[in-house]
Amino acid sequence: MLQQLKQKIQSLGFLDHAILPVSFLEEEETRLKTWLENDMHGEMGYMNRNIDKRLNPSLLVENAKTIIVVLLNYFPETTQDDPAAPVLSKYAYGTDYHFVMKDKLKELLQFIQEEIAPCSGRPFVDSAPVLERAWARKAGLGWVGKNSNLISPEHGSFFFIGELIIDTELPYDDPKLVRDHCGRCTKCIDSCPTKAIVAERVVDARKCISYQTIEVRGEMDSNLKGQFENRVFGCDICQDVCPWNLKSEPHNEAGLKPHPKLLTLQKQDWENMERPLFNELFKNSAVKRTGYKGLQRNLRFLGNDEEI
Repeated sequence: MLQQLKQKIQSLGFLDHAILPVSFLEEEETRLKTWLENDMHGEMGYMNRNIDKRLNPSLLVENAKTIIVVLLNYFPETTQDDPAAPVLSKYAYGTDYHFVMKDKLKELLQFIQEEIAPCSGRPFVDSAPVLERAWARKAGLGWVGKNSNLISPEHGSFFFIGELIIDTELPYDDPKLVRDHCGRCTKCIDSCPTKAIVAERVVDARKCISYQTIEVRGEMDSNLKGQFENRVFGCDICQDVCPWNLKSEPHNEAGLKPHPKLLTLQKQDWENMERPLFNELFKNSAVKRTGYKGLQRNLRFLGNDEEI
């Protein structure tokens, strides 16, 4: 049964996975509450809600017994052509990963229900109170690096994390925690242009380029102007410099492939982008989160003082 399940997970294109019993994440409680008490979540008020559910997945799914943690590679084969163009985070090249991963996890749930055991469950992909990195670490899929990203010794860190929580016990893996391989390296800390990594494994979201370009709904922090290194949506700098990402290999997930026009956009194409092109390029993209007006705001913030 376990082998059959693992073959299905692999056939869905996941990079890695582990099957664990649901439990309370006691070791994360102090870390999470301290981060919130220091207001490092900024405008992300949702982070301050449902703390009990973040620490205890059994409150998310009634009678939860099992959590299946999966990784999905999003490292692209090619990046943007124009080195002067505003930089889009690699994770946003293709279809919004929430859709891609949830579809796969729903298919996995259906497979378990039909082939393994009757059960109920829910897929989770970065849109519910689940401490994904903590679970992936507990699952032995990697360690939490100094930039607070999960790093896999085999695959680096350019992957999404998702979970399927079900109310049926399955044969569980016996994962071993991956030891911290960061050593004395501080490349991610040193390379962050806004100094958002305020301590090892602690990111002040308010200073983070990803937070500023995606989560902030009003005007971005003027104190950070000129420090974005041309990032228009998201930021990969702390991952790009990580030596472990030399292990990253291009994904072959059709849903994450970029729109044919996207990577060829020149600097002026971004600056002159009108709504119809935005809608064409980002119809099902994570960039829809900030919207057309948000993207225009971000472009202006990068230093183009003309009205876009």
